[in-house]
Amino acid sequence: MILSDFDLRSYIRSKRLKIEPFDEAIIRENGLDLRIDREYCRIVGSDKPFTIGEDVDVGRYYSCDVVDDYIELEPSTRYLLTTVEFIEVPPELMAFVELRSTFARLGMLIPPTIIDGGFKGQITVELLAPPFKARVPVGTRFLHVVFAKLTTPVTKPYSGRYQYQRGVRLPELRGL
Repeated sequence: MILSDFDLRSYIRSKRLKIEPFDEAIIRENGLDLRIDREYCRIVGSDKPFTIGEDVDVGRYYSCDVVDDYIELEPSTRYLLTTVEFIEVPPELMAFVELRSTFARLGMLIPPTIIDGGFKGQITVELLAPPFKARVPVGTRFLHVVFAKLTTPVTKPYSGRYQYQRGVRLPELRGL
């Protein structure tokens, strides 16, 4: 069952679903619009092969920055972005993360992203920029998150490597 705006307000009021900072304007008909934060990482190319499972400094494949006003997107470049909001999802919910349709209509893409029951943290997503330069103001509502109620609460809430993440989190490859 997908949660409506009524359901979302009820979950937020009861503090079962926590959003910090919370702004009533992010509640939509059937989801929450989360805002883009100031930190981002551009994924950079390299001639050196990357072998999954080996001890690799993943940071060399990213160029990260923090801005005050706009995130400048280079054409057809991949970025990791994060949300302003820190969320806490109860074990009976999960969520689908989508790009707001306005950004998709501009040619931006994000891969399918799921938020598991029990997750706590800011959301990091990969974004493929449009085929032209674009400037996205910090604080812009850019993700639409649709919450679904599970038939039963998860018996093992999320406790993975990205629990409590703040800011952009680069991939952690240990234990794959």
